[in-house]
Amino acid sequence: MKRLRLTLFMLLLTLTVFCPRPVLSAIDREQEIREAVTAFVTNRTAGMGWDVHLRRLNISGSLKLPDGVIDYEVVAPQKWEGWGQITITVLARQNNRLLSNIPVRIDVVALADAVVSLRQIEQGRTIAPDDLTIQKYELSQSSHLAIRSLDEAVGKKARTTIRANQPVRTDQVEKIPLIKSGQLVTIIAENGVLKLSVSGKANSSGAEGDIIRVHNLTSLKEIPAKVINGSTVQIAF
Repeated sequence: MKRLRLTLFMLLLTLTVFCPRPVLSAIDREQEIREAVTAFVTNRTAGMGWDVHLRRLNISGSLKLPDGVIDYEVVAPQKWEGWGQITITVLARQNNRLLSNIPVRIDVVALADAVVSLRQIEQGRTIAPDDLTIQKYELSQSSHLAIRSLDEAVGKKARTTIRANQPVRTDQVEKIPLIKSGQLVTIIAENGVLKLSVSGKANSSGAEGDIIRVHNLTSLKEIPAKVINGSTVQIAF
């Protein structure tokens, strides 16, 4: 009997040592990660007036994570504008314990209203309303220069030749000067009670609303003045 008990004990010991221990189940979390990234991009670009969608989303690393509820935090570079190609990081946590640090490469397409030329506009020509239209256009590296409103371009002069069917940039247009350097002008100063005027000479050129330097021919002093029209500037009084 003792021998039989010893044999059974050794058998149990062998099974305990050589049988594999149960492995915690892991499931593929790719869909959850995609949903977390999509929600992050949507929230990051909300209120900007863009039409946004993910053109590509590539996930690196293992997507097998333990069973149970997992919290995802998406981290992007602080200077990211919300569009274009970039690598972000998804932090996966369970019960406040970091499980994985997952790199995700995304390509975000953002379409925004932009002023687009309907035809080629030659350098030096005044831009007319029928030269332009508003279209949805994909943001690019120079998007911060794109003109969004027709009022920002119509009536201005083309600084360079503007190609047809291309977004018009702020660096491609300029105001048409109403006053040119060396021109004689009337300098006015007024408030609710008094209005004074003297003769002056423009020392710089400027369009309506621009601040230029003018020489007061009475006091012989140079002062800043705001361009009112083609012959008049105004100073603070």
